[in-house]
Amino acid sequence: MLSTATYRFSSYPSSPPLNQIRRFSSAASVEYPPIHHHPQWSGLDRWRRSPLNRDRCWGPNGPIEEKPCEIELRPTTSPPSFSSCSSLAEMGGVVLSSADPLTKAKLTHFAYTKWRLGDLPVGFSHPPSRPARPPKPQLVSPKEIPPPKSSGLPLNAYMLHNLAHVELNAIDLAWDTIVRFSPFIDLLGEGFFADFAHVADDESRHFTWCTQRLAELGFSYGDMAAHSFLWRECEKSSDDVAARLAVIPLVQEARGLDAGPRLVNKLMGFGDHRTSNIVAKIADEEVAHVAVGVYWFVSVCQKMGRAPASTFTEILQEYNVEVKGPFNHSARQEAGTILYPQPRKKTSFLRCTTDLLALFRWNRKTQVWESRLNDCYATQAHFL
Repeated sequence: MLSTATYRFSSYPSSPPLNQIRRFSSAASVEYPPIHHHPQWSGLDRWRRSPLNRDRCWGPNGPIEEKPCEIELRPTTSPPSFSSCSSLAEMGGVVLSSADPLTKAKLTHFAYTKWRLGDLPVGFSHPPSRPARPPKPQLVSPKEIPPPKSSGLPLNAYMLHNLAHVELNAIDLAWDTIVRFSPFIDLLGEGFFADFAHVADDESRHFTWCTQRLAELGFSYGDMAAHSFLWRECEKSSDDVAARLAVIPLVQEARGLDAGPRLVNKLMGFGDHRTSNIVAKIADEEVAHVAVGVYWFVSVCQKMGRAPASTFTEILQEYNVEVKGPFNHSARQEAGTILYPQPRKKTSFLRCTTDLLALFRWNRKTQVWESRLNDCYATQAHFL
Protein backbone atom coordinates (compact mmCIF):
# COMPACT_ATOMS: atom_id res chain seq x y z
CA MET A 1 0.00 0.00 0.00
CA LEU A 2 1.17 3.51 -0.75
CA SER A 3 2.03 5.33 2.45
CA THR A 4 0.52 8.81 2.24
CA ALA A 5 -0.61 9.07 5.83
CA THR A 6 -0.25 12.84 6.00
CA TYR A 7 -2.46 13.36 2.94
CA ARG A 8 -4.92 10.48 3.17
CA PHE A 9 -8.10 11.76 4.74
CA SER A 10 -11.02 9.62 5.90
CA SER A 11 -12.72 11.78 8.52
CA TYR A 12 -13.79 15.39 8.86
CA PRO A 13 -13.56 17.70 11.84
CA SER A 14 -16.86 18.69 13.38
CA SER A 15 -16.27 22.38 12.72
CA PRO A 16 -13.84 24.39 10.59
CA PRO A 17 -10.75 25.96 12.16
CA LEU A 18 -11.02 29.67 12.85
CA ASN A 19 -8.40 30.54 10.24
CA GLN A 20 -10.60 29.00 7.55
CA ILE A 21 -13.60 31.10 8.61
CA ARG A 22 -11.64 34.35 8.53
CA ARG A 23 -9.70 33.78 5.34
CA PHE A 24 -10.78 35.91 2.38
CA SER A 25 -8.98 36.11 -0.92
CA SER A 26 -8.84 37.52 -4.37
CA ALA A 27 -7.16 35.89 -7.34
CA ALA A 28 -4.30 38.39 -7.23
CA SER A 29 -3.41 37.60 -3.60
CA VAL A 30 -3.18 33.80 -3.86
CA GLU A 31 0.38 32.51 -3.64
CA TYR A 32 1.69 29.36 -5.29
CA PRO A 33 4.78 27.61 -3.91
CA PRO A 34 7.40 26.73 -6.54
CA ILE A 35 7.90 23.12 -7.56
CA HIS A 36 11.36 21.85 -8.40
CA HIS A 37 12.89 19.49 -10.96
CA HIS A 38 9.69 19.06 -12.94
CA PRO A 39 8.47 20.73 -16.16
CA GLN A 40 5.45 23.02 -15.96
CA TRP A 41 3.08 24.37 -18.56
CA SER A 42 4.37 27.79 -19.59
CA GLY A 43 0.85 29.25 -19.56
CA LEU A 44 -0.10 28.18 -16.04
CA ASP A 45 0.56 31.53 -14.36
CA ARG A 46 -1.21 33.39 -17.19
CA TRP A 47 -4.25 31.09 -16.81
CA ARG A 48 -4.34 31.71 -13.05
CA ARG A 49 -4.22 35.49 -13.46
CA SER A 50 -6.59 35.65 -16.44
CA PRO A 51 -9.76 37.79 -16.04
CA LEU A 52 -13.09 36.17 -15.31
CA ASN A 53 -14.33 34.48 -18.49
CA ARG A 54 -17.95 35.38 -19.24
CA ASP A 55 -18.01 33.92 -22.78
CA ARG A 56 -20.57 31.27 -21.98
CA CYS A 57 -22.29 31.07 -25.36
CA TRP A 58 -20.97 30.13 -28.76
CA GLY A 59 -21.53 32.83 -31.36
CA PRO A 60 -21.14 32.77 -35.16
CA ASN A 61 -17.35 33.01 -34.90
CA GLY A 62 -16.58 31.62 -31.46
CA PRO A 63 -17.27 32.21 -27.75
CA ILE A 64 -19.34 35.26 -26.79
CA GLU A 65 -20.95 36.60 -23.63
CA GLU A 66 -24.20 35.02 -22.49
CA LYS A 67 -26.75 37.74 -23.27
CA PRO A 68 -26.42 37.84 -27.07
CA CYS A 69 -26.78 34.06 -27.31
CA GLU A 70 -29.23 33.14 -30.07
CA ILE A 71 -30.65 30.05 -28.31
CA GLU A 72 -31.60 30.82 -24.74
CA LEU A 73 -30.90 27.93 -22.39
CA ARG A 74 -32.78 28.03 -19.11
CA PRO A 75 -32.52 25.66 -16.16
CA THR A 76 -35.55 23.44 -15.65
CA THR A 77 -35.54 24.13 -11.91
CA SER A 78 -35.03 27.24 -9.84
CA PRO A 79 -31.47 27.54 -8.52
CA PRO A 80 -31.07 26.99 -4.78
CA SER A 81 -30.47 30.14 -2.76
CA PHE A 82 -26.83 30.89 -1.99
CA SER A 83 -27.78 33.38 0.70
CA SER A 84 -26.97 30.92 3.48
CA CYS A 85 -23.59 29.98 2.01
CA SER A 86 -20.65 31.77 3.58
CA SER A 87 -17.74 30.00 1.89
CA LEU A 88 -16.51 28.52 -1.38
CA ALA A 89 -16.76 24.98 0.03
CA GLU A 90 -20.39 25.48 1.09
CA MET A 91 -21.30 26.74 -2.36
CA GLY A 92 -19.53 23.73 -3.84
CA GLY A 93 -21.74 21.50 -1.73
CA VAL A 94 -24.83 23.22 -3.14
CA VAL A 95 -23.56 22.74 -6.70
CA LEU A 96 -22.95 19.04 -6.06
CA SER A 97 -26.48 18.71 -4.65
CA SER A 98 -28.11 20.40 -7.67
CA ALA A 99 -29.55 17.84 -10.09
CA ASP A 100 -30.39 20.08 -13.04
CA PRO A 101 -27.30 20.29 -15.30
CA LEU A 102 -27.80 23.89 -16.44
CA THR A 103 -28.44 24.99 -12.87
CA LYS A 104 -25.24 23.25 -11.85
CA ALA A 105 -23.33 25.13 -14.57
CA LYS A 106 -24.86 28.51 -13.68
CA LEU A 107 -24.26 28.07 -9.94
CA THR A 108 -20.67 27.12 -10.64
CA HIS A 109 -20.07 30.36 -12.50
CA PHE A 110 -21.84 32.34 -9.78
CA ALA A 111 -19.73 30.76 -7.01
CA TYR A 112 -16.47 31.26 -8.88
CA THR A 113 -17.38 34.87 -9.64
CA LYS A 114 -17.89 35.57 -5.93
CA TRP A 115 -14.60 33.86 -5.17
CA ARG A 116 -12.74 35.95 -7.74
CA LEU A 117 -14.21 39.12 -6.31
CA GLY A 118 -12.69 38.20 -2.95
CA ASP A 119 -16.02 37.86 -1.16
CA LEU A 120 -15.55 34.27 0.05
CA PRO A 121 -13.20 32.27 2.25
CA VAL A 122 -12.43 28.68 1.30
CA GLY A 123 -14.39 27.54 4.33
CA PHE A 124 -15.46 24.03 5.18
CA SER A 125 -18.22 21.66 4.07
CA HIS A 126 -19.13 17.99 3.73
CA PRO A 127 -19.52 16.58 0.22
CA PRO A 128 -22.58 14.48 -0.64
CA SER A 129 -21.88 10.78 -1.19
CA ARG A 130 -22.67 11.26 -4.88
CA PRO A 131 -23.56 14.35 -6.92
CA ALA A 132 -27.23 14.85 -7.75
CA ARG A 133 -28.23 13.83 -11.25
CA PRO A 134 -31.29 14.47 -13.47
CA PRO A 135 -33.63 11.58 -14.44
CA LYS A 136 -32.00 11.58 -17.87
CA PRO A 137 -29.64 10.43 -19.22
CA GLN A 138 -29.95 6.88 -17.98
CA LEU A 139 -26.62 5.82 -16.49
CA VAL A 140 -25.32 2.44 -17.65
CA SER A 141 -21.97 0.65 -17.78
CA PRO A 142 -19.57 1.77 -20.53
CA LYS A 143 -20.18 -1.51 -22.39
CA GLU A 144 -23.92 -0.74 -22.56
CA ILE A 145 -23.51 2.62 -24.30
CA PRO A 146 -25.21 2.21 -27.70
CA PRO A 147 -23.08 2.59 -30.82
CA PRO A 148 -23.78 5.65 -32.99
CA LYS A 149 -25.96 3.78 -35.48
CA SER A 150 -28.40 2.58 -32.80
CA SER A 151 -28.30 5.66 -30.55
CA GLY A 152 -31.00 7.60 -32.39
CA LEU A 153 -28.62 10.54 -32.85
CA PRO A 154 -26.55 11.54 -35.87
CA LEU A 155 -22.80 11.09 -35.44
CA ASN A 156 -22.05 14.72 -34.62
CA ALA A 157 -24.79 14.92 -31.97
CA TYR A 158 -23.71 11.52 -30.61
CA MET A 159 -20.13 12.67 -30.10
CA LEU A 160 -21.26 16.03 -28.71
CA HIS A 161 -23.59 14.33 -26.21
CA ASN A 162 -20.73 12.16 -24.96
CA LEU A 163 -18.55 15.23 -24.55
CA ALA A 164 -21.31 17.10 -22.70
CA HIS A 165 -21.55 14.19 -20.28
CA VAL A 166 -17.80 14.29 -19.67
CA GLU A 167 -17.92 18.05 -19.03
CA LEU A 168 -20.83 17.73 -16.59
CA ASN A 169 -18.92 15.10 -14.64
CA ALA A 170 -15.85 17.31 -14.72
CA ILE A 171 -17.81 20.09 -12.96
CA ASP A 172 -18.69 17.70 -10.14
CA LEU A 173 -15.18 16.23 -9.97
CA ALA A 174 -13.64 19.68 -9.47
CA TRP A 175 -16.17 20.70 -6.82
CA ASP A 176 -15.87 17.38 -4.99
CA THR A 177 -12.11 17.93 -4.79
CA ILE A 178 -12.67 21.38 -3.29
CA VAL A 179 -15.33 20.33 -0.78
CA ARG A 180 -13.83 16.96 0.20
CA PHE A 181 -10.40 18.36 1.02
CA SER A 182 -11.56 21.73 2.39
CA PRO A 183 -10.70 20.79 6.01
CA PHE A 184 -7.03 20.59 5.01
CA ILE A 185 -6.41 24.06 3.60
CA ASP A 186 -3.44 24.56 5.92
CA LEU A 187 -1.74 21.49 4.44
CA LEU A 188 -2.63 22.12 0.80
CA GLY A 189 -2.64 25.90 0.62
CA GLU A 190 -5.29 28.28 -0.66
CA GLY A 191 -4.01 28.10 -4.22
CA PHE A 192 -5.15 24.47 -4.45
CA PHE A 193 -8.78 25.51 -4.00
CA ALA A 194 -8.44 28.58 -6.22
CA ASP A 195 -7.16 26.43 -9.07
CA PHE A 196 -9.89 23.81 -8.85
CA ALA A 197 -12.62 26.46 -8.59
CA HIS A 198 -11.21 27.91 -11.80
CA VAL A 199 -11.26 24.45 -13.39
CA ALA A 200 -14.91 24.00 -12.35
CA ASP A 201 -15.82 27.32 -13.96
CA ASP A 202 -14.07 26.35 -17.20
CA GLU A 203 -15.88 23.00 -17.28
CA SER A 204 -19.25 24.69 -16.68
CA ARG A 205 -18.61 26.94 -19.69
CA HIS A 206 -17.67 23.92 -21.81
CA PHE A 207 -20.86 22.12 -20.80
CA THR A 208 -22.94 25.18 -21.72
CA TRP A 209 -21.34 25.33 -25.17
CA CYS A 210 -22.12 21.65 -25.72
CA THR A 211 -25.76 21.94 -24.66
CA GLN A 212 -26.24 25.03 -26.81
CA ARG A 213 -24.90 23.23 -29.87
CA LEU A 214 -27.01 20.15 -29.12
CA ALA A 215 -30.07 22.41 -29.02
CA GLU A 216 -29.10 23.92 -32.37
CA LEU A 217 -28.95 20.39 -33.81
CA GLY A 218 -32.40 19.60 -32.39
CA PHE A 219 -31.30 17.49 -29.43
CA SER A 220 -30.65 17.90 -25.72
CA TYR A 221 -28.51 16.41 -23.01
CA GLY A 222 -30.22 13.23 -21.85
CA ASP A 223 -31.38 12.03 -25.27
CA MET A 224 -29.16 8.95 -25.03
CA ALA A 225 -27.69 6.79 -22.27
CA ALA A 226 -24.42 7.72 -20.58
CA HIS A 227 -22.01 6.00 -18.21
CA SER A 228 -20.90 6.71 -14.64
CA PHE A 229 -17.30 5.54 -15.12
CA LEU A 230 -15.77 8.93 -14.31
CA TRP A 231 -17.50 9.17 -10.95
CA ARG A 232 -16.52 5.61 -10.04
CA GLU A 233 -12.90 6.62 -10.63
CA CYS A 234 -13.48 9.65 -8.41
CA GLU A 235 -14.82 7.49 -5.58
CA LYS A 236 -11.62 5.43 -5.60
CA SER A 237 -9.66 8.44 -4.44
CA SER A 238 -12.08 9.90 -1.91
CA ASP A 239 -9.65 9.58 1.01
CA ASP A 240 -6.31 10.42 -0.62
CA VAL A 241 -5.49 13.74 -2.24
CA ALA A 242 -2.41 12.37 -4.04
CA ALA A 243 -4.53 9.59 -5.53
CA ARG A 244 -7.28 12.05 -6.49
CA LEU A 245 -4.77 14.15 -8.41
CA ALA A 246 -3.21 11.11 -10.08
CA VAL A 247 -6.47 9.41 -11.07
CA ILE A 248 -8.50 12.44 -12.20
CA PRO A 249 -6.33 15.19 -13.77
CA LEU A 250 -3.32 13.05 -14.70
CA VAL A 251 -5.30 10.11 -16.11
CA GLN A 252 -8.92 11.03 -16.85
CA GLU A 253 -8.39 14.68 -17.85
CA ALA A 254 -5.24 13.79 -19.78
CA ARG A 255 -7.27 11.36 -21.88
CA GLY A 256 -9.11 14.41 -23.17
CA LEU A 257 -5.82 15.70 -24.55
CA ASP A 258 -5.44 12.42 -26.44
CA ALA A 259 -9.02 12.21 -27.74
CA GLY A 260 -9.60 15.88 -28.60
CA PRO A 261 -7.76 16.05 -31.96
CA ARG A 262 -9.28 12.74 -33.11
CA LEU A 263 -12.77 14.00 -32.27
CA VAL A 264 -12.14 17.25 -34.12
CA ASN A 265 -11.01 15.35 -37.22
CA LYS A 266 -14.09 13.10 -37.14
CA LEU A 267 -16.41 16.11 -36.90
CA MET A 268 -14.59 17.82 -39.76
CA GLY A 269 -15.01 14.66 -41.82
CA PHE A 270 -18.70 14.64 -40.96
CA GLY A 271 -18.94 18.20 -42.27
CA ASP A 272 -19.87 19.85 -38.95
CA HIS A 273 -17.30 22.64 -38.72
CA ARG A 274 -19.18 24.55 -36.01
CA THR A 275 -19.14 21.61 -33.60
CA SER A 276 -15.52 20.81 -34.48
CA ASN A 277 -14.56 24.40 -33.56
CA ILE A 278 -16.27 24.04 -30.18
CA VAL A 279 -14.50 20.76 -29.48
CA ALA A 280 -11.15 22.20 -30.59
CA LYS A 281 -11.55 25.14 -28.20
CA ILE A 282 -12.48 22.82 -25.33
CA ALA A 283 -9.51 20.54 -26.04
CA ASP A 284 -7.19 23.56 -26.11
CA GLU A 285 -8.42 24.75 -22.69
CA GLU A 286 -8.08 21.28 -21.15
CA VAL A 287 -4.28 21.65 -21.23
CA ALA A 288 -4.59 24.05 -18.29
CA HIS A 289 -6.58 21.53 -16.26
CA VAL A 290 -4.00 18.79 -16.72
CA ALA A 291 -1.25 21.29 -15.90
CA VAL A 292 -3.05 22.16 -12.65
CA GLY A 293 -3.16 18.47 -11.74
CA VAL A 294 0.54 18.06 -12.53
CA TYR A 295 1.49 21.09 -10.43
CA TRP A 296 -0.44 19.99 -7.34
CA PHE A 297 0.52 16.32 -7.64
CA VAL A 298 4.20 17.24 -7.74
CA SER A 299 3.67 19.74 -4.91
CA VAL A 300 2.01 17.11 -2.69
CA CYS A 301 4.74 14.58 -3.51
CA GLN A 302 7.43 17.07 -2.56
CA LYS A 303 5.70 17.72 0.76
CA MET A 304 5.67 13.95 1.35
CA GLY A 305 9.32 13.66 0.34
CA ARG A 306 8.43 11.27 -2.48
CA ALA A 307 9.44 11.08 -6.14
CA PRO A 308 6.46 12.05 -8.35
CA ALA A 309 7.08 9.47 -11.10
CA SER A 310 7.40 6.45 -8.83
CA THR A 311 4.54 7.66 -6.62
CA PHE A 312 2.30 8.00 -9.67
CA THR A 313 3.11 4.45 -10.73
CA GLU A 314 2.43 3.07 -7.24
CA ILE A 315 -0.92 4.86 -7.04
CA LEU A 316 -2.06 3.46 -10.38
CA GLN A 317 -1.13 -0.03 -9.24
CA GLU A 318 -2.82 0.38 -5.85
CA TYR A 319 -6.05 1.74 -7.34
CA ASN A 320 -6.01 -0.54 -10.39
CA VAL A 321 -6.00 2.33 -12.89
CA GLU A 322 -4.69 1.73 -16.40
CA VAL A 323 -3.21 4.43 -18.62
CA LYS A 324 -4.16 3.65 -22.22
CA GLY A 325 -2.97 5.13 -25.50
CA PRO A 326 -2.74 6.29 -28.15
CA PHE A 327 -1.22 9.40 -26.59
CA ASN A 328 -1.10 12.98 -27.78
CA HIS A 329 2.52 13.35 -26.71
CA SER A 330 2.90 17.00 -27.72
CA ALA A 331 -0.16 18.13 -25.71
CA ARG A 332 0.84 16.02 -22.70
CA GLN A 333 4.36 17.41 -22.73
CA GLU A 334 3.00 20.95 -23.09
CA ALA A 335 0.88 20.38 -19.97
CA GLY A 336 3.98 19.19 -18.13
CA THR A 337 2.93 15.62 -17.57
CA ILE A 338 5.63 13.03 -18.19
CA LEU A 339 3.83 10.62 -15.88
CA TYR A 340 2.74 8.15 -18.53
CA PRO A 341 4.39 5.68 -20.95
CA GLN A 342 6.73 7.67 -23.18
CA PRO A 343 7.09 7.09 -26.93
CA ARG A 344 9.61 4.42 -27.79
CA LYS A 345 11.99 4.68 -30.71
CA LYS A 346 12.55 1.66 -32.90
CA THR A 347 16.05 0.31 -32.37
CA SER A 348 18.10 -2.28 -34.16
CA PHE A 349 19.35 -5.50 -32.61
CA LEU A 350 22.88 -4.04 -32.55
CA ARG A 351 21.63 -0.92 -30.68
CA CYS A 352 19.77 -3.10 -28.16
CA THR A 353 22.93 -5.16 -27.59
CA THR A 354 24.99 -2.00 -27.13
CA ASP A 355 22.47 -0.64 -24.61
CA LEU A 356 22.54 -3.95 -22.73
CA LEU A 357 26.32 -3.97 -22.55
CA ALA A 358 26.23 -0.40 -21.26
CA LEU A 359 24.58 -1.73 -18.11
CA PHE A 360 27.80 -3.58 -17.21
CA ARG A 361 31.47 -2.76 -16.74
CA TRP A 362 34.59 -4.92 -16.74
CA ASN A 363 36.43 -5.07 -13.44
CA ARG A 364 40.10 -5.64 -14.24
CA LYS A 365 40.97 -6.66 -10.70
CA THR A 366 38.29 -9.34 -10.30
CA GLN A 367 38.17 -10.18 -14.02
CA VAL A 368 34.33 -10.21 -14.00
CA TRP A 369 31.52 -8.09 -15.44
CA GLU A 370 29.81 -5.89 -12.79
CA SER A 371 26.36 -4.33 -13.00
CA ARG A 372 26.01 -0.58 -13.41
CA LEU A 373 22.36 -0.68 -12.27
CA ASN A 374 23.09 0.83 -8.85
CA ASP A 375 24.74 3.81 -10.54
CA CYS A 376 21.81 4.14 -12.93
CA TYR A 377 19.26 4.07 -10.14
CA ALA A 378 21.18 6.66 -8.17
CA THR A 379 21.27 8.98 -11.20
CA GLN A 380 17.57 8.43 -11.95
CA ALA A 381 16.56 9.13 -8.34
CA HIS A 382 18.25 12.52 -8.56
CA PHE A 383 15.94 13.62 -11.39
CA LEU A 384 12.66 12.11 -10.11
